[in-house]
Order: sequence, then structure tokens, then C-alpha cells
Amino acid sequence: MSTSRRKALKIVSALPLVGGMLGPSLLKAKVVEETVLKPATRDFFKELGLRTFINAAGTYTSMTGSLMHKEVTDAISYGATEYVNLDELHDKVGERIAALLDCEYATVTSGAFGAMTLGLAGIMCGMDEKKVAQLPDTTGLKNEVIVQKKHAIGYTHALINTGAKIVEVETAQELERAINKKTAMLWFLNANTEQGEVKWEEFIALGKKHNVPTFIDCAADVPPVENLFKFTKMGFDLVCFSGGKGIRGPQSAGLLLGKREYIEAARLHTPPRGTTIGRGMKVNKEEVLGMMVALELYLARDHKKEWELWERQIKLISDSALSVKGVKTEIHVPLHANHVPSLYIRWDENEVGITTDEMRKRLRDGHPSIETVGNKEQVGITTWMMEPGQERIVAQRVKEVLENT
Repeated sequence: MSTSRRKALKIVSALPLVGGMLGPSLLKAKVVEETVLKPATRDFFKELGLRTFINAAGTYTSMTGSLMHKEVTDAISYGATEYVNLDELHDKVGERIAALLDCEYATVTSGAFGAMTLGLAGIMCGMDEKKVAQLPDTTGLKNEVIVQKKHAIGYTHALINTGAKIVEVETAQELERAINKKTAMLWFLNANTEQGEVKWEEFIALGKKHNVPTFIDCAADVPPVENLFKFTKMGFDLVCFSGGKGIRGPQSAGLLLGKREYIEAARLHTPPRGTTIGRGMKVNKEEVLGMMVALELYLARDHKKEWELWERQIKLISDSALSVKGVKTEIHVPLHANHVPSLYIRWDENEVGITTDEMRKRLRDGHPSIETVGNKEQVGITTWMMEPGQERIVAQRVKEVLENT
């Protein structure tokens, strides 16, 4: 027992009862005890020897995504105080999210990656629990997923997790020829929309023509808020979003939206069921509630005002960088994925004697630490994951580093 605790208990035990109840002095002593025994707020990251940083990079998983609003963390804390039936909670929250987003059905998943695995598993197995337990053995099941070659990035591993095979195509003609009796699904990566030859409407049309479900991965495609409604209404059978990026829900959560029949089938692969490929993709009550509240908050946000704030913040940093001779900047907005005002900073190394890697290291190693993105040609900065006021710190530090080379 700690010295503080012994001292507090000694104070309490020495005080009398009044009529068998706590007297005024003892009530005061209880306050003393609670004050003495209340643990100080722990700085866990400092305790572990970890540095926190200003996020001028974006919603990267390696940088732990986004920060949740207090209402979200309150919902998570509330969820930790009671027991509830997990399936019933998923049912109720799924219905509420579907109502909010005007789609057939929805469920909270373990990120967009988990949504991809579960969504495809639901399509492959339907409501047949024997098939559910069979995966990743796909014997007797449709097990091919057609993907445009330009969309076939590492995240397709979420599809391979089911035991499925990826079939890559480049044109609409190749896509149509690739469809056969083993085709389970057509998968589209929204971030690479401009790179693929087959666009949204044609992709959906080909799926409908051959009665093959279509799935679009929109992990990083909020904002704009309209995307939460756009793709289900367009006709994609399943759509997924990351929960811990622009929506600012739990980083380990995501959303799977779309056709009820596929999402109800996908749920058969999730906990509490144990003999499935989705057992490890557990989303407990705290994350489910946190994701629901984060979505409610995001839909209620003043998106125009928020956008204007980001534009002002980016311009402030851009102007600060431009005040250094030899520096050039470009303010841009990615067309798909991470669709927010962003900044590229470039310079002539003959005038500014530092490389982009050196600049990023100095920002990271400085006080406070600032994380950015970049390559050998430029340093990239966004402000949408910053706390208000941090843009001024970043603007000052960017100028200092570029000037003092």
C-alpha cells in the first residue's frame, strides 16, 4: 500500500461516527481521501519514451490516423461501463447508420480492410454456415475477383484473405471476357479512379449485366461528405470507408454499406462466431458506439466552414515558405482520396542548401515534432489533422528550417 493511501486511511479511521452515520468531519475526511488517492493523470506516451507530434501529413495508419472528438471518446467510455449482446448492438447500430446514410444496410467493421474481407466472404458464402466455416478453402465456391490492373495495389490482400483469386484486366472488353462461372465479385479502388480505363457507371453496368456484385473501396474518400451517399445510390452493391480518417472515428473501425443480403451474410463471418476467417476482425461495443457517434458528428458538421478553415491554414504555411528565397509552393486538392487542401513545397537546392529528406528530419526532430510527407522533389503538408493553432507553429518551423540551412 502506498504512503499516501496509508495516510488517508489513517485519517478516516481516526474520525468518529455521528449517530452511526458519517459526521461532517468524516465527510470532509472522505473528500481528503478521494483527493489523496486520486491518481495523477499519467502521460502514457512520455512514460513509454514516445514522442507525440503535430500531424501535418494526413490520416496515415502509421501515424495513428486521426484524433477523435470528445463526444466519440465519451461514447467509447460509456460503452466500457455495461454489458450488451454484441449481435444485437451491431443490428441496432447498423440500422441507424443505414438510416443516416439512406442505404439498405450497414455494419461497423475492423477498418476498410476488414470490410473488404467480410464483404467478399458474404458474397461468396451467402447465408450457408457450412460454407462460412469452410473459408479460406474455396472448393465449390465462386472464388475469382476481377480488378483493373491499375487498381491492384497491396490492399487487394484483404480479398485474398478469403481464399479468392485476383484476376487483373485493363479494358472493359477484357473485364467482360474475364467474367465466368467462378466470378464472385468486381472490385473498384476509388483512389485510382483516374488510372483505370473503366469508370464507375460502366463498371456497375457490367456487373448488373452479368449479375455479378460490385464493390467499391472508398477508404480515404471522406471528405467530401457526399461520398457517403453517392456510391450506394450510384448502384454499387457494397461500399467501404475507413472510420478513423476523415470521419474521425476509432482508427480500428470502418463502415461497410450497401445491399442488406450481402451485409447480413458478411456478419456471419464476424464475432461472436468463432470458426470463421473474420474471428480476428472483432469490433467490440466501444468501437461500435464510437463509430456511430463519429458518423453522427461528421454529418452534422459545417463542411463549408471547415473547408474554408483548411484553405486559410494551408495559405498561411504556403506564404511563410514562400518568404524564403528560392522556395516555390503549390496548393492543390487531390481529385480522389484525401480530398483536402494540400501543399507541396519545392526549392532550388543551389539557393536553399537542404534536401527534402533533411528538411523533414529537422521538422520531425525539432520541438515540437512535426510529421510531413514527401519525396526527393518536394515536401507535402496538410492541415486537416491539426489542432487549431498548430498551423501557425508549422508555418514558423517550415520557414526556420528553410532559412537556417
